[in-house]
Amino acid sequence: MKERSVKDWHNHCLLPDGTELQEHSIKTDRNIVIGEFCQIDYGLRGNDVFVGESSKIREYVWANGDTRIGNWSEIGGDVIAKQDAYIGEGVKINGRLSVAGALDIGEKVEIREGFEAKGDVEIRNPMPVFMFIIIYLMTLLRIENEKELDHILDDLFSEDDGKPEIPLMIPARSKLNMKLFAVPSTMKIGKGCRLHGNIRAGSIEVLQDTVIFGSLRARNRITVVSGVVVHGNVESGSTVYVRKGAHILGDVKAKAIVLHEEAKVDGTIEAPHGMRIERGE
Repeated sequence: MKERSVKDWHNHCLLPDGTELQEHSIKTDRNIVIGEFCQIDYGLRGNDVFVGESSKIREYVWANGDTRIGNWSEIGGDVIAKQDAYIGEGVKINGRLSVAGALDIGEKVEIREGFEAKGDVEIRNPMPVFMFIIIYLMTLLRIENEKELDHILDDLFSEDDGKPEIPLMIPARSKLNMKLFAVPSTMKIGKGCRLHGNIRAGSIEVLQDTVIFGSLRARNRITVVSGVVVHGNVESGSTVYVRKGAHILGDVKAKAIVLHEEAKVDGTIEAPHGMRIERGE
């Protein structure tokens, strides 16, 4: 078996419970982690907000805690940090920078509408955001080895007591606009989320009581569970699991489909490798 890269964690898209993807913003009460080379046509609003190198955020960044913007990234609107801010080299902010705490800022930073910092201001290049995120995740998960990150992130939506609060994570090279939410690998969507847009990923898992106004498409497995409502089509290159109490308002197309007898599909069903009906729990 091919050994997994220590950076495979960067392929995960994790949307924690209660995430809202609205007309102009992504909102969560958790921390937000954005990978490198992302293009996001929304504003970001969370606790601590970390944006990786060379990413482009079309709207604003609002952090109720700290914010850290990686080298050569561009923010289309304001950057607001209720605590400290770390702005890397070559960052472009097309609005205003407002920092309630201390500000570390790199060279060649452009801030179109000026800045305000109530704490100390240091002109220096902070640690690259990519490395900072690795250290942050290892500290959050209480691990000492990067190779453990991928396996632990796979299991972060478990109900076990003692699990840390997962951040909202969007992996490197993701594209997110008003019509499309595309990530390179796995996507896990927590409970009680409301998302607008068509979702594309390597695999997709949607947990209880989430509403998606758009379609789901994945190369591999798609799973939707009780209380999930999808206002669109569901399509997989592998297997789609529609669990008890899920409701698909569009079509379902996959190589194989596992459909609970108490799930509902309003559209057509296409499964050339067969469909199995589940009963009971």
